[in-house]
Amino acid sequence: MCIGFAHKRHYPKGELVPFRQAIGIFFDAFWGLFTIVIILGGILSGIFTAAESAAIACLWAFFVTMFIYREFRWRDLHLLLFRTIKTVTIVMVLIAFAAAFGSVMTFMQLPQIITDFFLSISENKYVILMCINIMLLIVGCLMDMAPLILILTPVLLPVTTSLGVDPVHFGMIMLVNLGIGLITPPVGSVLFVASAVSQQKMEAVVKQMLPFYGVLFIVLMIITYVPIISLWLPAVTGVYKG
Repeated sequence: MCIGFAHKRHYPKGELVPFRQAIGIFFDAFWGLFTIVIILGGILSGIFTAAESAAIACLWAFFVTMFIYREFRWRDLHLLLFRTIKTVTIVMVLIAFAAAFGSVMTFMQLPQIITDFFLSISENKYVILMCINIMLLIVGCLMDMAPLILILTPVLLPVTTSLGVDPVHFGMIMLVNLGIGLITPPVGSVLFVASAVSQQKMEAVVKQMLPFYGVLFIVLMIITYVPIISLWLPAVTGVYKG
């Protein structure tokens, strides 16, 4: 879809980079790319958690920017901090309200009620997965990902495992659903970030996102009903034995 939009809207094309120049670019970008090694290597090796890896990666990115690449001067630091705080504040406010809403949902036992309702519809595995997808898509539009994972995982995981769904497969289904929710109104915390960074109105951002929702739904269906997509790589790398 991105390629199609690029051709249709006549986006500018980049020039073909010679191989020797590409090697030089890679070595120039090595220190920045090492951030990926810190995040994935630290998590998979068990040295630190995902949250800790994010914090360490931020410190590393700051070090690389200020001392290696020197793209910004120290006198620009307060401007960078202001931009960062402005963007993070938008997200944190949304997370705070989403967490409060999640507490209300837990108090009212809405996740359990919704799950029991879906299970009463059918005993077919594929129908239940579709119902779970629908529920996750709806609640994902109303709450942030983190509180939803904490609230719904203990409720839905026993249901899916009883149907023979692998926990890793269910985890992928849940993350893709909630990831779509992050870019879907009315909450859509990532939409607010995109709006703030691009300095465009929310309506304009959502309008441009409309075609992508259809593609994301197709991807969600493929991930839901083709488990090997989620299970193949963890099994090959030895991260997950099944």
